[in-house]
Amino acid sequence: MDKLRRVLSGQEENEELGLTAQVLDASTLSYSTRVKWFVICFAGGILCSILGSALLFLPNGVKLFAVFYTLGNVAALSSTCFLMGPIKQLKRMFEKTRLIATIVMLLCLVLTLCAVFWWHKKGLAIIFCILQFLAMTWYSISYIPFARDAVMKCFTTCLS
Repeated sequence: MDKLRRVLSGQEENEELGLTAQVLDASTLSYSTRVKWFVICFAGGILCSILGSALLFLPNGVKLFAVFYTLGNVAALSSTCFLMGPIKQLKRMFEKTRLIATIVMLLCLVLTLCAVFWWHKKGLAIIFCILQFLAMTWYSISYIPFARDAVMKCFTTCLS
């Protein structure tokens, strides 16, 4: 209640909090700041993914592709923490409706890097990147009402 009074009276003391503390408590960041950092983080993620895709065609570029593509997905996924806060984001990620998609997505992120650096299997790394894309897509559309049902209906119609 005290915080509400301070905000309404214009006496909010966010200046005393460091950036890390403000980021961890998304409610202390202003709406415009949260949207700006969301856009910056999301655009950085897309840029990393595109850069990784371009590096794929260089000699020995599979490692760079896997790293940049994975970093891009992590940055894009992390960008939503600025909109709703990291704790709320983690709770929503592991809700019953998107639990499997979250686990598959996180597993593919780790397995991509394992395939490139420890197992030295370039083909396997590309397969895991494709699975990353599919899992991230399935996870992302879980936030859109009835989108999964529409995708499933589209695929079943196309296959039958």
